[in-house]
Amino acid sequence: MVNYKEVITKYKDVDPYDMTEDEYKELKAAELADMQWYVDQISKSDVPEVMYRIGRPITDLKMMMETGVEAFGDKVLYHQIMPGDDHYTEFSYGQVRDDVRALGTAMLGLGLKGAHIGLIGANCYEWAESYFAVTGGVGVAVPLDKELTKEELSNLVDMGDIKAVVCCQDKYYDIFKEIKTKNKNLEIIMGVNKEAHEDPKQGLYSWNLLREEGRAKVAEGDRSYLDARVKASDMASIVFTSGTTGVSKGVMLSHRNLCSDVLIAQTYLEVAPSDIFFSVLPIHHTYECTCTMLEGIFMGASMAFCRGLKYITRDMQMVHPTFLLAVPLIYEKFYNTIQKTLKKQGRDKLVNTIFAINNVTSKVGINIAKPIASKIMAQFGGNIDMFIAGGARVDPKVLAFFRSMGIPCLQGYGLTETSPMVALNPDQWKYMRNDSAGKLFQFMDYKIIDKDEDGNGEICFKGPQVMMGYYKNPEATAAAMKDGWYHTGDIGHIDKDGYVYITGRAKNVIIAANGKNVFPEELEEKIARSPYIEECMVWADEDNEDRMQRGIYVTLRPDMENVREAIGDNAEDDSAVLALVSSEVDRVNAEWPDWKRVKHVVLRHGEFNKTTGMKIRRFVEENKLAD
Repeated sequence: MVNYKEVITKYKDVDPYDMTEDEYKELKAAELADMQWYVDQISKSDVPEVMYRIGRPITDLKMMMETGVEAFGDKVLYHQIMPGDDHYTEFSYGQVRDDVRALGTAMLGLGLKGAHIGLIGANCYEWAESYFAVTGGVGVAVPLDKELTKEELSNLVDMGDIKAVVCCQDKYYDIFKEIKTKNKNLEIIMGVNKEAHEDPKQGLYSWNLLREEGRAKVAEGDRSYLDARVKASDMASIVFTSGTTGVSKGVMLSHRNLCSDVLIAQTYLEVAPSDIFFSVLPIHHTYECTCTMLEGIFMGASMAFCRGLKYITRDMQMVHPTFLLAVPLIYEKFYNTIQKTLKKQGRDKLVNTIFAINNVTSKVGINIAKPIASKIMAQFGGNIDMFIAGGARVDPKVLAFFRSMGIPCLQGYGLTETSPMVALNPDQWKYMRNDSAGKLFQFMDYKIIDKDEDGNGEICFKGPQVMMGYYKNPEATAAAMKDGWYHTGDIGHIDKDGYVYITGRAKNVIIAANGKNVFPEELEEKIARSPYIEECMVWADEDNEDRMQRGIYVTLRPDMENVREAIGDNAEDDSAVLALVSSEVDRVNAEWPDWKRVKHVVLRHGEFNKTTGMKIRRFVEENKLAD
């Protein structure tokens, strides 16, 4: 019997196009056996949280698309509101597959085999289609943050060796035309909204026209894309991080990384072909790309694109989604809006009491909150079965509130470097933990290093989802990957049941005067629970020449609507506002020893400088200051 691991190792460094047809078939059979092993282990698992075992073995993203069409060909894959419309247009699995094949054929015809191809623009089926075209046999997809400046995008063209870029809106087409005049790496720009090729000699093309030209080639018998070879170990994507430190690194993710993640993630969460994922987070992030786009197509579900944050409610009411993945900020805004509406109606105490009782009765199958919950959830389309939160810790009261309405609201954990998910709270009530980031996935090994007296230390992972490394950055790769272990930089612990608890980031830790560690995230999470505080950032100045100015600070933005309700006309006086929010900080301080307490409160009304992922940039000095 042939050992599939030995076969994979034999071809590890061999370009698939340098193999004979029989050698390539041998490799693909071995890769399939590798993924089948994971499916078999899942089916035999005795882990109680592993409840769903219907995943199919796939070796790469090309296979994900092709087998998805075989299983769900006529079913709707994408829902999108087209320009000028006010209704959703549907695109079937089979239609998207055919479009992917056409576009991929055209890209190969432009000489882009093996190229790094950037994707930029708002969430849309054209973005998703381009991603699958690139990864399904052309080259490497490089998702680009549409909020970056022209200079930052130009730098990423260099850093990522980007040869071509797909621009989903005209403004990005214009930006990259300018970048192209100064950057010799960039040769081809494809504009989704361009009706005709602007100048093929200059590499300026219409995306739609290219696709139609590719469709004609396929009809004429061109099999260059249909027969393209893809290895599981090939790099599928380079994802540039946009962290709060300001240092961007290109995370290299292989086909196996991404396919493993979607296969393992579905074991804790029931996803059916009838489900509709609502896409609202930026698709260039791995959270949205993997957990919505890839997970959805892997499980035969549909994906509906939101037109933007201001259209969330309206679009959800049109398409009636069942799944929403978002960051805590979105769920907290939902929660605050609902609470404020109930309060204005004078129903807040009654409704919250009913929901609290429902937390008990629902455990024995009695849902007394359903009539009220149905009216509230109608604003989200009425069919929501699942809220999933990631990217940061969610206030437990928000999780509890939506769960009390009968809607599972799950918290997950992951990083770009882990494709991204490594932990998720399972979707059955008995396995959900409000205070945990999630139950660690099967096949993910972990260790905690440099533990403190409370047992918290840096969490390290090893498993099939862990990245290949950082593109063209061996120093950063060596620092993050040691003996096969990825050092996350996250501080926390994992309990005996495999649930992950995050305390903070190692790079953000504050060393108190007594030498003990203070994690700003822990303080921020507690302080921001106040109804009078919109958001905050904790930082420290332990070296100030003025001893009275040393210690831990919090810079915060007040929630002025709630502040006005509390102190009336005094809300126009910053000293009164400062007194109110300082009393809230003091209330939280009472929970902590003196060395851990916030000593100074800085009031600001303007927005913090943030990443495009809506995280406050800690390295920006202006974020520490009043405005």
